Amino acid sequence: MGKGSTGIAAVAALAALVLLGARCEAGALEPDGRPAARLSDGLWISRAALAALPTSGPAWEALVAQARLPIPRPDLSNQDDPSNVRVLARALVAVRTADEGMATSVRAALRRVRGTERRATALAVGRELVAYVVAADLVGLEDEERAAFEAWLRRVAAQSFQGRSLRTAHEDRPNNWGTHAGATRLAIAAYVDDRREIARAAYVFRGWLGEIDGWQGFAFGALDWQADPRRPQAVNPRGAVRAGHPIGGVLPDDQRRSGPFRWPPPKENYVYEALQGAVTQAVLLERLGYDPWKWGDSALRRAFEWLHEEARYPAEGDDTWLPHLVNRAYGTRFPAPVPSRPGKGMGFSDWTHGAPAPPSPH
Repeated sequence: MGKGSTGIAAVAALAALVLLGARCEAGALEPDGRPAARLSDGLWISRAALAALPTSGPAWEALVAQARLPIPRPDLSNQDDPSNVRVLARALVAVRTADEGMATSVRAALRRVRGTERRATALAVGRELVAYVVAADLVGLEDEERAAFEAWLRRVAAQSFQGRSLRTAHEDRPNNWGTHAGATRLAIAAYVDDRREIARAAYVFRGWLGEIDGWQGFAFGALDWQADPRRPQAVNPRGAVRAGHPIGGVLPDDQRRSGPFRWPPPKENYVYEALQGAVTQAVLLERLGYDPWKWGDSALRRAFEWLHEEARYPAEGDDTWLPHLVNRAYGTRFPAPVPSRPGKGMGFSDWTHGAPAPPSPH
């Protein structure tokens, strides 16, 4: 093939990539050109898988303990309200044990939480609401109640919270604000079966993980931890080096909260905060038929590798539910405490996803 033909082929390939990106951005397709996925059985876990889980052991006991804690006033405007994960715990226990009384208490909480978003920020709604959506999916709602819940979710998805909606936060903020917003955005879209919104959110997350045919419209803060400040990314690419030190897998827009670049790297908890939302998005998308664990050259695995190997910073506290999901996805062996603690929006993965999957070629 001559140089002219090569140039024509390159232009054609670029044009095809631009067209595919535009179609994905509009929300019609997955990045590989397939129709957007539809949820079949369970936002977070299938009922068959849930029914096979044990009802003994430290992970189960910790889950039951959370389910028995009081839920005095669910509040989406309080980004640290633990009611959401307690409701999620009740939903998991209710379905596994066929406890209709506990399921009824979940449905009551789902009614009481509506309207508490009025004075919230997008971060608070992003952190809090995803657990309620998954809980509703688990226990099930009757026709009229489900219709009312869905209508409320659609309003929340479009609502502005002090200047940002879940959508704009997901597409503007490449840090923990955006990842939490994306998790709730995806959960809502899957629950109401908005396939265009699912595809759009997948497109944004694909760009966050570093794929060039994904969303590229993020607004970055200080660039001290970026691999290439001229082309900032949400997750640094494999092999990235700064001042002779490896920074591939760093989440620069959260690691920057530790201050200017220095070594040894600070143990910055905002990185794990962003990963809570990111891993939640990955699980939701996997349930919808995507394979986000591979995106960005296995960006989520690389993020955990950097935290463990370079920052010497394994998950602690309310981040300990994360490595169970990452280990299952990649066949890795990151430290994964049992029992784990639930996070800001999700948790209990030591029980729901604790058994490792077969080693993966990711």
